[in-house]
Amino acid sequence: MKVTVIRSNRKTVAIQVNSDLSVTVRAPRSASEKDIEEILKKKEAWISKHIEKIKKTKERLEAEPTEKLTREKVIALAEEALEVIPTRVEYFARVIGVTYGKITIRNQKTRWGSCSSKGNLNFNCLLMLAPPEVLDYVVVHELCHRKQMNHSKAFWSEVEKVLPDYKEARKWLKEEGSQMITLFL
Repeated sequence: MKVTVIRSNRKTVAIQVNSDLSVTVRAPRSASEKDIEEILKKKEAWISKHIEKIKKTKERLEAEPTEKLTREKVIALAEEALEVIPTRVEYFARVIGVTYGKITIRNQKTRWGSCSSKGNLNFNCLLMLAPPEVLDYVVVHELCHRKQMNHSKAFWSEVEKVLPDYKEARKWLKEEGSQMITLFL
């Protein structure tokens, strides 16, 4: 298993299993090699589970021929997203009672959305392929970061106030989202 360690000014360690079955560890600058090795050993079962999940998804995708997205189709999705997403953001920002900055639409490989500390919002154009309730979940998720810039219980409580059944949309993204990302050539 190939492991890449990226050190930065963060406080916690994050582990990511990539589609090529490699592992990325994001760690604080102060974390020692030994600390990272211990964390990897402790999370070995979790890593193995995710590697198997990616392998199964790849096998299923190879077994089921799916139409790849052309560059033109991605551009069309981005244009559609520029029309749809700002409207949803505006609506849910009023419901939640928050402000926001600039909205950017991108074609990202690992994220559905993000919110900067300045309130700028980024969204993945591939959300246009998801069910509307999933798009709304991502919008609400990012807007709730305007109240809680973390994923604490308080943050999830904010999301749940607006979307009581948000866990269904979150589950859909985890199960089906990776397939959508692999559609891009």
